Amino acid sequence: MPTATEFQQMLRGVSLRVTAPRMAVLSAVHENPHADTDSIIRAVRDRLAAVSHQAVYDSLHTLTAVGLIRCIQPLGSVARYETRVGDNHHHVVCRDCGAIADVDCATGPAPCLTATDDHGFSIDEAEVIYWGRCPACKS
Repeated sequence: MPTATEFQQMLRGVSLRVTAPRMAVLSAVHENPHADTDSIIRAVRDRLAAVSHQAVYDSLHTLTAVGLIRCIQPLGSVARYETRVGDNHHHVVCRDCGAIADVDCATGPAPCLTATDDHGFSIDEAEVIYWGRCPACKS
C-alpha cells in the first residue's frame, strides 16, 4: 500500500489539490479493492469522523475522472471502486455472494480491444465480466 507521501504525489501528479477527504478515499479504496460506496464511507469515517457523504462522493467522482481509481458496476450490483487502473483487466463475479476478483486478459496485451467492427469508434477500454460461483459458494 502506498504511503501518505505517495498518495500526495499521486494527487499532485494529476494536478489535484491534496485534501484530507481525497487522501482518505484513496487510502480506503487501496485497502478495500472492489468496495462499494457505503464501505468506502465507513472506512473514510474511521480516519475522518466528520467527513460528509458528499465529500466522499465528490472525491470518488474526481479520483475516477482523473484515472487514479476505477469504477465498475457489474449487472445487478452497486458501483464498486478499485485502484487497479490502466491495464484493461477484467473481473469474475460470484452469482451467489457477489465476491469480485480481478482477471487478466487471457492472451496478448489486450485482444478484446480489437473489435470485429468498431463502427468508427476509437476504442480504449473493454469491459468483460465473467460470472460463476466462488470456491466458498461452490461447496
